This record gives sequence, structure tokens and C-alpha cells, in this order.
Amino acid sequence: MMLDRLFVYGTLMRGFDHPMAKLLSRSAEFIGEAQCRGRLYRVKHYPGLVLSHDAGDVVFGELFRLHAPAELLREFDMYEACGEGFAQPTEYVRQMLPIALADGAASEAWTYLYNWPVAHLPRITSGRFLEG
Repeated sequence: MMLDRLFVYGTLMRGFDHPMAKLLSRSAEFIGEAQCRGRLYRVKHYPGLVLSHDAGDVVFGELFRLHAPAELLREFDMYEACGEGFAQPTEYVRQMLPIALADGAASEAWTYLYNWPVAHLPRITSGRFLEG
């Protein structure tokens, strides 16, 4: 299990002018573009990923290797409001998922799954946050 890897698909990706995206950029090594099986929804100004068993449902993002995984994951848990002390059910939950890199290599990585109902949310059918 690659406990030091994080898959991001929204506002934490490179190029976003957000303090947490900048923290990730300077505290992790960019491994490459990657994807996972799932469905992407526009929540507000950010996306939410939910799992899918349909092979045609793909979410595109980026894979990083965290330099200090325990500390950084604690920071990102707080940002995603799913760390200790947040009321249940939290909007996101952190979970380990299978990830495929652009070159076809397989990996596992932590990611944040959307944990609230999505029936009222618009789906980003391309699986790419910037296209939704």
C-alpha cells in the first residue's frame, strides 16, 4: 500500500491559486496525471468524487508523493473537514483507492470521496473538474 500517495482531482491540483494547493505543491513530489474509477459532481466551486463500479466512469486528476504523509494528511483532513472533531457524516471521507497513471501503471493512493447525497448536484460527465 502506498500510504504516501495522494490523488487530487479538484482545487488541490497544480495551477490553482489556493493556499492548500500551494502547500501540496511545495510538500510533495508530482508523480503524474492519473485517473480513478468514479463519478465527478460539481458541489459549489469545488468537485466531489463518488465511487462507481461502471468501467466507463472515470475521474481525472493528479498523483503526488507526500514528503511527510502523516502531517500533510492531517492538514488535508482539516481542509476537507473530515478530521477528528467534525460532525458526522462529514462532507468528505479519506479513502485508499486504486489509481492508474497516464502511462498505464497502477498504484494506490489516498483521495477524498464526497460523502453526502449527489442527486441534486450536476454531474461533470467528462470526469475533469476544469471542464465542468
